[in-house]
Amino acid sequence: MTDVTSDAAATRLRRSPLHERHTAAGAKFAPFGGWEMPLEYAGGGVLKEHAAVRTAVGVFDVSHLGKARVTGPGAAEFVNSCLSNDLRRIGPGRAQYTLCCDDATGGVVDDIIAYLYADDHVFLIPNAANTAEVVRRLRAAAPERITVTDEHEAYAVLAVQGPRSGELLAALDLPTEHGYMSFDAANLAAVELTVCRTGYTGELGYELVVPAEHAVTVWDALFAAGEAFELRACGLAARDTLRTEMGYPLHGQDLSLDITPVQARSGWAVGWDKPAFWGRDALLAEKAAGPRRTLRGLVAVDRAIPRPGMTLHVGDKQVGTVTSGTFSPTRKQGIALALLDTDASLAEGDEVQVNIRGRQAPLRLQKPPFVTPSTH
Repeated sequence: MTDVTSDAAATRLRRSPLHERHTAAGAKFAPFGGWEMPLEYAGGGVLKEHAAVRTAVGVFDVSHLGKARVTGPGAAEFVNSCLSNDLRRIGPGRAQYTLCCDDATGGVVDDIIAYLYADDHVFLIPNAANTAEVVRRLRAAAPERITVTDEHEAYAVLAVQGPRSGELLAALDLPTEHGYMSFDAANLAAVELTVCRTGYTGELGYELVVPAEHAVTVWDALFAAGEAFELRACGLAARDTLRTEMGYPLHGQDLSLDITPVQARSGWAVGWDKPAFWGRDALLAEKAAGPRRTLRGLVAVDRAIPRPGMTLHVGDKQVGTVTSGTFSPTRKQGIALALLDTDASLAEGDEVQVNIRGRQAPLRLQKPPFVTPSTH
């Protein structure tokens, strides 16, 4: 769900409450969704940070992610009438991946994690760059009894991810036994926080939602206990390689106002039987007619590394465009997500060509994830 902003100079970049800790750790910073956030750290870099999450445990500061709260009588019912997934599928204490779609076109305004506290209380985590727009749309639709609060800078979010993440949190007496996509209240060093069994890496992992003024206390506690578990600070570059290995979409590339859930094969995050949600009519029509393009996975046959925006061909015919592409540190080969024309009739195992610096390189269709997930 992380989004990247390239035009950093045009606006003042927000900073995480952990900025000084990142500076001390030798972080290289980059703009992400209007925030100045760690891209990678000295003494490791993307490959070591990626490996730490796949083999031990890494912690990401993802405080740039948005936070919004919807409260009041019938808040959950209201959110359910707006966002794509069906909150009735879960109960209090559970989280759900969902989409905020444009009502007219069905395009994706943002992808969001919704945390259901009660019938009158839903907490949302959108992407950084889209938080204000999501809040605007919800406020515009909300009846008087419903309050939508933008809490973007009120909380820090620390993603503790990897096969040893549970061991680390247990050593700090934090809850770890709750199920995937659920959350518990907890206390660490006299700080009240929420431990969410969620993440964006495909590994066992947790996200800690912490009041911003206490973020340093929690960060320091994690690292004080973390040496025994090979904890490593990880930047958003490793987060991107990890999510691409899982085939998780990035808003602005694999999902957007121009890329619908039907095209992105995210129909599993749509409550098709619900009587109302934004974009319902447009998406039902597209689903019935069949999308003109769909998001597919690709792996490099040789040493090619596909990148976003590269065009894909079969012979002389362009059949699609790479939306996300990178080198997979786990597989040690190039991988990608791409929008491919449905009329090209491409099947798993078929090959397409990508032009990389004047050379035609073959890519083979393969359904993601590209590595075995370990979220459960």
